[in-house]
Amino acid sequence: MAKNSLLLVLIVCAHLSIAQEGRYAVFFADKDGTSFSIDNPLAFLSQKSVDRRMKNGAAISNEDFPVNTSYVAQLKSLGANILYTSRWMNAAIIQLDDGELADILLLPFVSSYEYLGPKVDVSGGRVRKLKDKKDSNLGIINQVQLSMLGLDDMHSEDIYGQGITIAVFDSGFPGVDQADAFKALFDEGRITHTIDMVGNSENVFQYDGHGTEVFSIMAANKAGSFLGGVPKANYQLYVTEEVSTEFRIEEYNWLVAAEKADSAGVDIINSSLGYNLFDDASMDYTKTQLDGNTALVSKAARLAISKGIFVVVSAGNDGNTSWSLVNPPADVDGILAVGSITSTGNLSGFSSIGPTTDGRIKPDVVALGSGVSVIKSNGNTGFTSGTSAATPLITSLVAGLMQTFPELTVSALYDLVIASGNMSNNPDNQKGYGVPNYSGAKLIQLGEEPPEHTSAVYLFPNPSFGNTIKLEMDVPIGQMATIHIYNLQGQLMLRSEGEIDYSNNPIELDVSGIGSGLYFVKVESDGVLRTIRLIKL
Repeated sequence: MAKNSLLLVLIVCAHLSIAQEGRYAVFFADKDGTSFSIDNPLAFLSQKSVDRRMKNGAAISNEDFPVNTSYVAQLKSLGANILYTSRWMNAAIIQLDDGELADILLLPFVSSYEYLGPKVDVSGGRVRKLKDKKDSNLGIINQVQLSMLGLDDMHSEDIYGQGITIAVFDSGFPGVDQADAFKALFDEGRITHTIDMVGNSENVFQYDGHGTEVFSIMAANKAGSFLGGVPKANYQLYVTEEVSTEFRIEEYNWLVAAEKADSAGVDIINSSLGYNLFDDASMDYTKTQLDGNTALVSKAARLAISKGIFVVVSAGNDGNTSWSLVNPPADVDGILAVGSITSTGNLSGFSSIGPTTDGRIKPDVVALGSGVSVIKSNGNTGFTSGTSAATPLITSLVAGLMQTFPELTVSALYDLVIASGNMSNNPDNQKGYGVPNYSGAKLIQLGEEPPEHTSAVYLFPNPSFGNTIKLEMDVPIGQMATIHIYNLQGQLMLRSEGEIDYSNNPIELDVSGIGSGLYFVKVESDGVLRTIRLIKL
């Protein structure tokens, strides 16, 4: 008894000196006294969530039970402002004024706490910190980014994400509720949940436009000019990112958003967010902690996967910084971390690389992330760049494959996407397993011979704004090549042939006689047959 009294005094004395104002995670020792039961999961999970877990062999446990409401009430009675609670971490996320923390730590059911950041007023709009690489505001058809992954072939089979539910975690979705490109989502009731974890409301159509652009790559449909990867899927939109600051609270926003998405039966999480350095340097992660198990957001993502949710995240935009490596939660084993390439197939300079601390390859796959076409907050088309833009393209592929092969578990689907990458036989820590492809994945799953992976031909710039395009061919010197350019009606617009040597590779083609529009460039050489879509503006 004396020992316990001494320990209590030491705890109180240690924490009375702490600057207590701010936001905290307070962890509970147990879930005793709960009225919930594993035998009645529908009391705390949706039927869709239960079904998803059954398909993936994910057991339901007391980890899924809500926290003890009596514990939360006692925190509130001591002056804590309850922001939200976490089932998976058995914690309450609270905001405190001075003088309350010491009393809370004396409660017998409180096991520990973590400081997450200062108090914040989020009632007004905020200015976004630059996390992606921004390009010009030029309207464009987004055919290139779709065809790179075979999403156009997917669409030809009427696979647009029907029946798949995708949760999008980001910094805000202004304009989504106003732009014509998203109107069908509201008309058909396919935005099923909107939760602002930052402002504690359901209004996600505010703050920063980054989420709008990311969302549009999957969900937008603007007749004649823009088609998202899976515009007929169901969506849940979550604001988890506090743009004006960077503190650990954002990881907890992500965690609880994942819990809510899990309960609501989401199939896929798309997150173009990552965390390594914070405004409070004591919160920073180190490169040695990129093990998929240390960062709170990585723990959250790992738990989401264990519940049968497919998680797709951006690798990060630190490729040309001193950090250089992927950002948590991209370090998690089994998560699909997405890097960025250019339209020529080269790694984007900003794209974060691997490996993880324990030597695993990261990123897992890549997609177009430089000059990606999006719908902006004002409803107009434009460009953006970053691994954030590559991620929703891969999510679209995952959703399409999930719709095509609904029997696949999360683990099996992950393996299928990896196997379809054009570097699956020779992965590295820059592009991972390369660019995955819908048709290739489909052939693999059906037990047929997939086409030989090749990245032998690159066309750039694509889209073309001038009168010259270039074709770079990864073929032996001295090999003959023939190039044809056709319009959509199949009419031959240009023909060129010759021998490939060091002086003419890349091959320069004069397209001044071709008007604006969409064309097919057919390249034939020994062992190489490629058809590439060209957009000329």
